[in-house]
Amino acid sequence: MTDPNRITLHYSPQSRATGTRVLLEELGAPYDLHVLNMKAGEQRRPAYLAVNPLGKVPAISHNGALVTEQVAITIYLADLFPQPGLTPALNDPLRGPYLRWIAYYGSSFEPALIDKFMQREPAPITQSPYADYDTMLGALEAQLSKGPYLLGERMTAADVLWGVAFNWTMMFGIVPKKDVFVRYAERMTARPAFQRINAADEEMAAQHAAAVGG
Repeated sequence: MTDPNRITLHYSPQSRATGTRVLLEELGAPYDLHVLNMKAGEQRRPAYLAVNPLGKVPAISHNGALVTEQVAITIYLADLFPQPGLTPALNDPLRGPYLRWIAYYGSSFEPALIDKFMQREPAPITQSPYADYDTMLGALEAQLSKGPYLLGERMTAADVLWGVAFNWTMMFGIVPKKDVFVRYAERMTARPAFQRINAADEEMAAQHAAAVGG
């Protein structure tokens, strides 16, 4: 019998989908990978565009439903698999802050990072979704300074999302290596789930590169 909770993760190594796979591991969730070789452009081919017209990963399929957008996927999976305690319940006072910081990733952090990475002039502060880069990052620094996790002593799915994000963005120099960010990323990436997926990603990425002669 097919497990009704089994997830299909549309995936490419060393991409935003890595964080989703780490979360699935942290949740102990059953899942299968639909792997796309982005070096070969498989995410832009009709077969995958029929799944996600944006040609982006991660995306998940579950019980006939498709969920895209990293923020939505994080909330969905943590609610679907509540047993590990990575999601505050609806009546938990931490539920609102938890949703706030997950949404902050997609609505403020990502737009700010892309503007900075592309060296684009940001919109005026009154029109920008993230105010300005320093203000956006300063709010995160202040929150994480209360640590050790985003919500204080309790680790949630939000920390999986942010831990992987800080690890990558500091590696590429888009986010400065401030002590609070470094300690936080190290705390999250030292976990066994991240270590397993990071090793698997390195092997898969090498295979993808070899497949296209890179």
